[in-house]
Parts: sequence; structure tokens; C-alpha cells
Amino acid sequence: MSRIDEKRPFIPVGIAILTISDTRTPADDRSGQTLADRIAEAGHRLAARDIVRDDREQIRERVLAWSREPGIDVVITTGGTGFTGRDVTPEALEPIFEKRMDGFSEVFHRISYDKIGTSTIQSRATGGVVNATFVFVLPGSPGACRDAWDGILKPQLDYRHMPCNFVEIMPRLDEHLRRTGK
Repeated sequence: MSRIDEKRPFIPVGIAILTISDTRTPADDRSGQTLADRIAEAGHRLAARDIVRDDREQIRERVLAWSREPGIDVVITTGGTGFTGRDVTPEALEPIFEKRMDGFSEVFHRISYDKIGTSTIQSRATGGVVNATFVFVLPGSPGACRDAWDGILKPQLDYRHMPCNFVEIMPRLDEHLRRTGK
């Protein structure tokens, strides 16, 4: 079972938050604020935060730009994971995933099911790696952001979390690029 190894140091990582919405502003971005508060409480660094419209190119461009910044280890998006015509976040980001993280979606839905039942199927939460940067695509509700952070991201972004965690593999996420000379 998972545990925290208190002998290991906590290693803060740089996390960027991207809210995808046609209507949200910094003043009423409750989901982005929920994530920002939890990131700070956990001891990580909020490296960037922005809001873009429900537009594939804007979403993709922002995530790609952040994935190239050395101070950003993780990008968390919130919004645009539903089924309406404006929900395009998975379509924007999944094509640029070098590696897809199917387990993230599965665990997210398991946690979400315990809270909202079958309504969880209305989310297309996903995750992957882009330019050696973890990218997590969350629904646009504060509750979903809390569930994903508390149940998955907080422990996996803690170097002390055992038996394994995302932080310890971050230095090796670009091995495929180094091996092929890209």
C-alpha cells in the first residue's frame, strides 16, 4: 500500500494551471483557484496561470509553450472535458501526448464515481506527457479539481510517496528524445 517515506525530502515542483473557458475571468475562476490553493498548501510552486477560450489552437499553443519552459514540470488544465460542441480540450491535447496516461483517467473516474455516481461518465479527463512535462486534463468544476488533486496529484507529485511517484521519474521523461537525437 502507498505511504509517505519521511526520510526522503519533499521536492517542490513547478506547476502551471490553464483554465479553459469562454466565460471565466481571473476573478471568478473557482476551479483554477482551487488548484492554485492546493498547490501552495502542498508546498509546490505555481509557475504560471492563465485562461484561454475553448479553442483547440489556443489550448494546444499554451500547453506546448509551457511544456518548453524549464521551470514548469506539470501543466494542469481545467475545463472543456465534457461533450458539448465547445468542449475540445482532449481533442486539443491528446494528439500532442508523447505518452498517454490511461491510468489517470481510470483512477479519476473511480474517485469521481464515489462522489457523483454515474455522472462521472460525462467527463473525458485524461493525462499524458508533452515535452517531458506531465499534463493533466481535468473537468471545469472545483469539485472535480479537488478530487483529482487530493486523490491523485498531491500524492503522486510528492517525492516521498512510496512505492513510486511522478517526481522521481521526471529526470527521465525525455530519454526517448535523447536516445533518438531529437
